[in-house]
Amino acid sequence: MNNDQENANGLKGDNTVKNPDDWTTGDEPMTGAQGSYLKTLSDEAGEEFDDSLSKSEASKRIDELQHKTGRGLDNN
Repeated sequence: MNNDQENANGLKGDNTVKNPDDWTTGDEPMTGAQGSYLKTLSDEAGEEFDDSLSKSEASKRIDELQHKTGRGLDNN
């Protein structure tokens, strides 16, 4: 989608996905949902689960493990 198109919410642009490094709450502890999903991905990948990650660190780790496991990737 280019910036001239409207997304499903009727908003112009494509700023719904922000870089985790730019999150204003990125330094807060990861959410319960992130922790649960990260634990699942870690188990599937055979990697250690780190429950001390921040929100932004957890998001990046989820991305890494999704690529490693193939889970949650959009394969269109």
